[in-house]
Amino acid sequence: MQVGVVVRLSLAFEPPYDWPAMLDFLAARAVAGMEKVADGVYSRSIGLDGVHGVFSIELASGNALDVLLDFPAPAAVPEIVTRLRRMFDVDADLPVIHRQLQADPLMARLIAERPGLRVPGAWDGLELAIRAVLGQQITVGAAIRLAGKLVAQYGQPLASGWPGITHVFPEAGVLAVADLATLGMPKSRGRTLSGVAQALLDDPLLFAPGREDGVARLLALHGVGDWTAQYIALRQLREGDAFPSGDVGLMKALAALEGGPVMAKVLMARAEAWRPYRGYAAQVLWTSLSRGD
Repeated sequence: MQVGVVVRLSLAFEPPYDWPAMLDFLAARAVAGMEKVADGVYSRSIGLDGVHGVFSIELASGNALDVLLDFPAPAAVPEIVTRLRRMFDVDADLPVIHRQLQADPLMARLIAERPGLRVPGAWDGLELAIRAVLGQQITVGAAIRLAGKLVAQYGQPLASGWPGITHVFPEAGVLAVADLATLGMPKSRGRTLSGVAQALLDDPLLFAPGREDGVARLLALHGVGDWTAQYIALRQLREGDAFPSGDVGLMKALAALEGGPVMAKVLMARAEAWRPYRGYAAQVLWTSLSRGD
């Protein structure tokens, strides 16, 4: 399939915006054939209502992100812009968020060092959910390799002409009936992945942002525990207070910053002071860990 109809878009934001941190996060999780980060630019394939295309995005002057969109359906541009604004968190009210978090001296110090951190979102809820389940109990690198195999085997080829962008993430209907354990994972996890895809077919609003019962619906899915549900809620449902308390990275980051072991209960208790923006506190901690603070 060949895409076409190239348009340029601009996503304005209120500064600051830590674009290098956003790129680092996405680069560490880029799936071969579907995503690419190079020279300060993030590029990826996208699908919307069965139509496929590609976009690239980079920091521009004048407090904006520049988007180059290659998509054959111009009528879809408003929906694409809405998704991109969520994905790159350009509408976050950082002054309000920071006022709450900075009551904690540790958060105050970390935010002063990196005041423009945003929470990376996702293009598509199913994709994020599949990637989150793939990442259960394995490293980020191992999960990304599995995701690459999944995209190569089940994703639709895309003749985009964009270097490195060759496939679109698989559709729910394909994943719901696939034997995903053949990719090299426990059979139970493969069944969970197919079950998540089927759940989306049964409830097309499963990953819609803003649903009051969003986390509860995710927890009701077979094989989806609290960490996975909270992670999806943070990056896809865009719930700013979502907090994967059992996350090893968060516990490791807090331990490195303050010394001594940190268990999940300790992290949860500490996070109470960060409400209702615990998700942004999590991003601050994850970023500190990636910098080796």
